Amino acid sequence: MPDDESPAPVPEAHAPPGAIRGACVLTGLQALGLLAGGVVLLADSVFGDPSDRVSAVLAAAFAFLGAVALAFGARGLLRLRPSARTPVVVLEILSVPVGYQLAFDSERPEWGGPILISALAVLYLLFTPPARAALDRPEPSR
Repeated sequence: MPDDESPAPVPEAHAPPGAIRGACVLTGLQALGLLAGGVVLLADSVFGDPSDRVSAVLAAAFAFLGAVALAFGARGLLRLRPSARTPVVVLEILSVPVGYQLAFDSERPEWGGPILISALAVLYLLFTPPARAALDRPEPSR
C-alpha cells in the first residue's frame, strides 16, 4: 500500500446526535428572535411614546435575558452538558402558552405559530431516545 493514503475519518466519540443538533438550531433561532424582539421593544420605548416607559424597557430587558439564556442553553446542549437541558426545557414550556395566546387568543398566528411550533419541536427533540441517552446522567452507584 502506498503511504499517501490517509486513514478513513474516525467519527468523534462524543458528537451530539441529530436530535440535539436540531434542538440547538431551533433554540438558536429562538434566541435570535428574542434578541430582535428586544431591540424592537427597546427602540420603541426609547424613540416611541409608550404609556409606561419603565415597563417597556423592562420587557426589552427580559427579552434580552431570555435570548442570552437560550443561546447559552443551545451551546450547553451542543456540548452535551446534561445541566443545559433543564433551563431549555423550562423556557420551552413557558413558550407554549405564550405562542398559543398569540396565535389564537390575540389572533396573531404569524407570531404565535412559530413560537408554539418551535417550542414543541425542541421539547420533542430533547426527549427522543438518542437525546436522552446522550444527556441523561448515569445512575449513582450505591
